[in-house]
Amino acid sequence: MEDSIVYTRLKTQNSSPLDFMVKIEDELKLDFSDVLFKPRPSNLKSRAQVSLEVDFTFRNGVTIRGTPIISANMDTTGTFEVAQVLSQYKCFTACHKKYSVQDWKEFGADHPEVLPYVAVSAGVSDQEFDLVSQVVNMFSDVRLICLDVANGYSEAFCDVIRKYRKSFPEHGIIAGNVCTGEMTEQLLNAGADIIKIGIGPGSVCTTRIQTGVGAPQLSAVIECASMAHSLGGYVVSDGGCSVPGDVSKAFGAGADFVMIGGMFAGHDESGGETVVINGLTYKQFYGMSSSTAMKKYSGGVSEYRSSEGKTV
Repeated sequence: MEDSIVYTRLKTQNSSPLDFMVKIEDELKLDFSDVLFKPRPSNLKSRAQVSLEVDFTFRNGVTIRGTPIISANMDTTGTFEVAQVLSQYKCFTACHKKYSVQDWKEFGADHPEVLPYVAVSAGVSDQEFDLVSQVVNMFSDVRLICLDVANGYSEAFCDVIRKYRKSFPEHGIIAGNVCTGEMTEQLLNAGADIIKIGIGPGSVCTTRIQTGVGAPQLSAVIECASMAHSLGGYVVSDGGCSVPGDVSKAFGAGADFVMIGGMFAGHDESGGETVVINGLTYKQFYGMSSSTAMKKYSGGVSEYRSSEGKTV
């Protein structure tokens, strides 16, 4: 069946109703829970023979090496404490953007061996740009910058990527989130090296419920990885992994990296308050667009928007 086109009416706040075209895609889309690997013969005698380390060379010539697992840049999982543990396995951590320059200075001085396995995170503000500038100038071993925004489908975000690309030509830039090949191409052309793929698949994300926006994660990774690889770029599957097999499926779909939040959230090194319920100990875990996060850092949810994350 060919894709069909549906016309509806969209009324904006300060204008009359507009014609709005919606494309309905009828082809099958898959999530991690929809697929399994079909086994095939192998020459390996044991899984212990497998090396998980990979070399990545970006289009600007920068090379990094490590195990392509990244702890998500939420303040409950993108912590320095998590980075210390994951770096022992040569995994990466996208440290959350709420750390100050002084926090980075103290951490880098105490744990220089961890720095090659962390990314410094930022959004679109000038203050965050200044923080990134100070951190990467302070520590040459920090080679990754993670640009994370609520809406990756924005020309303004592409402008931010261009700004970072021009200012940090010798760093790898992770940017997102998106879930389509077209926007993957735009972010790569703007100067990003690794595109974060995933709109709403995370366990504490309610973007799909609140906005109706998103795409089944496995199919999104397949589409975006194909586009990125044709342009010499990479993708990281961000969200939707609830069991180790989902991580394998993300790699099988073409992801170069897999970003994990919820599966790391309950450990001693993660952030979040510890609470005891009926004699059982739990750790608080929330999305960075949740009301919990916005109250913590911004004093509350802006009146023009609603929370797109939950707390567990």
